[in-house]
Amino acid sequence: MLRPWQFEIQLDKKIEKALYLQIADAIINAVKSGKLSSGTALPGSRQLAALINVNRNTVILALEVLIAEGWLVTIDRKGTFIADIVPQINSSAKNPKQISPAVEDHKINLTFDDGLPDSRLAPMNDLASAYREIFNRKSRWQVMGYSSELGNLEFRKAIIQMLNFKRGMNVSLSQICITRGSQMGMYLAAHCLLSKGDLVMIENPGYKPAWQAFENAGAGLLPVSVEVDGLSMNEVEDYLKTHANIKAIYVTPHHQFPTTVPMSLKKRLKLIELSNQYGFTIIEDDYDNEFHFGQRPLLPISSYNNVRHYIYIGTLSKIVAPALRIGFAVSSAENIQKIACHRQIIDVQGDNIMEEAVLHLINEGKIKRHLKKTNLIYKAKRDYFESLCALHLKDKITFNKPEGGLAFWIVPKKEINIQYIYQELLSKGIKIMHPEKFSFGSPVSGFRLGYASLTEQELEQGIIALSKCL
Repeated sequence: MLRPWQFEIQLDKKIEKALYLQIADAIINAVKSGKLSSGTALPGSRQLAALINVNRNTVILALEVLIAEGWLVTIDRKGTFIADIVPQINSSAKNPKQISPAVEDHKINLTFDDGLPDSRLAPMNDLASAYREIFNRKSRWQVMGYSSELGNLEFRKAIIQMLNFKRGMNVSLSQICITRGSQMGMYLAAHCLLSKGDLVMIENPGYKPAWQAFENAGAGLLPVSVEVDGLSMNEVEDYLKTHANIKAIYVTPHHQFPTTVPMSLKKRLKLIELSNQYGFTIIEDDYDNEFHFGQRPLLPISSYNNVRHYIYIGTLSKIVAPALRIGFAVSSAENIQKIACHRQIIDVQGDNIMEEAVLHLINEGKIKRHLKKTNLIYKAKRDYFESLCALHLKDKITFNKPEGGLAFWIVPKKEINIQYIYQELLSKGIKIMHPEKFSFGSPVSGFRLGYASLTEQELEQGIIALSKCL
């Protein structure tokens, strides 16, 4: 491995400061000045000792200091590197550090994502067959032209049927727009509803990409705490009484992101009551409705007959494959027309061919069979992950076994140094989501660990490593 070394370390043996501390300070100064950047590989201890003409043990002492302070990380069988997250100067060990760009992919052996499906299970053969079927049609030229900015007509009808039959909704053709994934749906909803100076209530902890869409539309954010049964309705009411310009609330009630808790029926009804009273819109992100392991999933808030102001956002990307961006937004006909107008500015139409291909899988019953198979696989993985937590983390964490979704939320029983745990796992080639990624303000003391995309061996390896850190 090539290890560039672009600066010299000048040692002064006449001063009282120990040589190993002079070496450590020189490397720290090089990081601060940008001469050494995150991910840079250091020479081996022998090579470095030869370069600066000192005993190897002196170099080892210097490296141990830098590793302990978080300036360096070691990766088994690869070497020592400048940390991807360097300490803030004069900060307390308990204070969270700022995150610089993520560690390079080739250094990571195992990633606990935020709850992605296993892409190895994606029905790629069926999808490829559907594409071939489309291009073999005599009328294939029809899918090559422009289509509606709302999406393929027949595909919209199929999604409407799914929503009305499976999720208890009452959607008509004028109330739905197909999008390139749920994030586009979020962006369009934000620009449909919000103007500069408006306020949006958000779950805290919650989903930052949605927050960014709201802020991009000019809105300010009001964080609401998440309790064991969903949002704090007391905080919601307090905001409504003191802020006249609240236009929306963003919620993930099916399995709250990131904590996985479902919103209770009592709180759902209260939220609808407040929405109707104050006129704000409920933006409901139902990002993983299809993955549930009980009798049936909770019905969306948007399915209730008395809800007046809502935008419901969903996705098929997790069902088919995350790389295929297929989402949808459902709302009043008036809102959907506004969404369509905004959509035309950034994307004249959706992916008509992909929508036709997925429609073919739906009509052939292949999506239904795929979901049935994958839910069984994910349920088994969930149960295995629970057993690993019980075996290796029983005395160190608390967690609730989720009835759906593809992630666990675990909370350490004692106060922890989040940054230390994150960095220590990185040094072992294991990446987790830093709590800063879903916190409004200070990072919460909890970890969201997606289990579906990992093998049983990887799950065990990751949990054992986490156990040693806690």
